Amino acid sequence: MAKNFIAEIVANEAVAEKIFKLTVDAPELAESARAGQFVQVKISDNFTLRRPFGIASTAGGRVKIFYRVVGHGTEILSQRQAGDCLNILGALGNGFTSCGEKILLVGGGMGLAPLLCAAEQFSADVLIGGRNRGEVVFWQKEFLPHAEEIFITTDDGSFGRRGFVTDFLPEILSAKNYSAVLTCGPEIMMRGVARLAHEKNLPCEVSFEKRMACGLGACLSCSIDTVNGRRKVCKDGPVFDAKEVFDYERDNQTN
Repeated sequence: MAKNFIAEIVANEAVAEKIFKLTVDAPELAESARAGQFVQVKISDNFTLRRPFGIASTAGGRVKIFYRVVGHGTEILSQRQAGDCLNILGALGNGFTSCGEKILLVGGGMGLAPLLCAAEQFSADVLIGGRNRGEVVFWQKEFLPHAEEIFITTDDGSFGRRGFVTDFLPEILSAKNYSAVLTCGPEIMMRGVARLAHEKNLPCEVSFEKRMACGLGACLSCSIDTVNGRRKVCKDGPVFDAKEVFDYERDNQTN
């Protein structure tokens, strides 16, 4: 059951251009949260709707989230300082399952946040994707204490391998024995990752990032189509079995 917490900000620091890492002291929330779940943060009394953020870490009784400044709400959040308090609702949604002994995490952009929490809780390697060096080096630093091996790609080749995660993924899956793949990021990336995992007969879980109003399944704003009908990302997800949300046979016919 999700609870409302008043959590003190420990740090709120910029880690890349317009990307911030927020750390709050929330022992009870940290203890109950699972990788893949999210929280709803009340920015201020001037904003009616909360903002959803994936939980990136629960270590040491502190909850970390990463966010990109994209509008007025996140701009206000970036100005909050250590010692301020935030009203946080969580933990919400369904998280990842462990899926065996060794997992490969595949993420792009801000989708790497829930995968960082998975790296804390599971035995895993990670494949990090970003547009350029600035979008991946801070993620590499965050994953270093937790992931057993880190692979990196950038669109422009400024760091790691040049290309997309889906370009490098077949090589990794052929070289190592994984029990499952967990992925989060742009939907087109997750679709490609899920298809490659399917070709290797590997279970794959995908975490969807959608705009949410309530975060509790009441407003239907985050609904998606699945093989089992319409589902709400906030309540039925955000983590789904890839086979539930992607139709591989239809994709093959389209391609």
